[in-house]
Amino acid sequence: MLIGTIVDGIVIDHIPAGRGMELYKYLELDKLSCEVALIKNAPSEKRGKKDILKINDIIDLNFDLLGYVDPGITVDIIRGGKRVEKLHPELPEVIRGVIHCKNPRCITQVEQELEHVFRLTDREKKVYRCIYCDTRAK
Repeated sequence: MLIGTIVDGIVIDHIPAGRGMELYKYLELDKLSCEVALIKNAPSEKRGKKDILKINDIIDLNFDLLGYVDPGITVDIIRGGKRVEKLHPELPEVIRGVIHCKNPRCITQVEQELEHVFRLTDREKKVYRCIYCDTRAK
């Protein structure tokens, strides 16, 4: 399979297999007017399989979202056909608007315009809890 080369753009690599479409949706890549390629189940030496997103433009990325999905994701910035920067998103302390609280008694269930905000409570186990009701994210 041949995917075109990127002259100026971004490659999001080492996405856990099957999560690439989720990132595509959350990053709102469908709203871009540039070329975007999603490669699913690409071979990976470390993980067996991985997903890759190639974006043929330099855009602002939500690094908190990338770090939440998997801190092992890498982001390569390409300029002039060469990688000029390799970034490693970290697990964010706070994540907004990605996870939704499932507690039926949480204020976010009543106040629909209230943003869903979760804080990291256990870095090793990757546990996030709602800042309003302390419910653990699934």
